[in-house]
Amino acid sequence: MNKAFFLDRDGVINIDSNYVNTMEHFQFIGGVFDACRIIQSHGYKIIVITNQSGIARGLYTKEQFFELNRWMLLKFKEENIDVTDVYFCPHHSVDGLGLYKIDCECRKPKPGMILKAKKQHSIDLTKSILVGDRLSDIGAGKSAGVCTLYLVNSATQADGDYFTRNNLLDAVCHYFNI
Repeated sequence: MNKAFFLDRDGVINIDSNYVNTMEHFQFIGGVFDACRIIQSHGYKIIVITNQSGIARGLYTKEQFFELNRWMLLKFKEENIDVTDVYFCPHHSVDGLGLYKIDCECRKPKPGMILKAKKQHSIDLTKSILVGDRLSDIGAGKSAGVCTLYLVNSATQADGDYFTRNNLLDAVCHYFNI
C-alpha cells in the first residue's frame, strides 16, 4: 500500500482568485515546490483533489480545465516533482447547469475523489495526509478516513480534529517536524 498527500488546488497549490482557469491567472503559492519535494523525499505520492464548480456554472469548460492542468503538471515536472494524479469534480448541486447540476459523491465535502484515488493507486488512508483551505476539504478527508488533516490559509479555528497552518510548506514542515 502507498501513502499519499492529498492536496486541494486553489488555495493550497495556487492563490485562489475565484474560478482560476487560465495560466495568466494561476499563481503558485510560495514554498509549494519545496513542500512537494519534501513530501516526495519521504516516499509519499502527491494527489490533487479539486472542486471545479466553474465548469458546472458555465464559466469555463472541461477542456480549459484540462489545458490548465497540463500546464500546472508541466511546471511541477520542471521542478522535478511527480504529481501522481489529479481528480476534479465539475458538478454543483445548486448552481450547476445541465448535466453538471447533480448532487454527486465526488464534490467535497463528500469523499468520492479520495476514495477513487485510494482504489486506483492502492493508497493506505490511515498513513495519508490531506491539506486543504476549506472545511469542505477537511470534511472529505474525515469522511474518507484520512489520518491527518491540515487546514491552511484560513481564519477558521481548529476544532481539535485537524491542524491549522499558514500554507502547504508550513503544514509539511509541521508534519515532518522540520
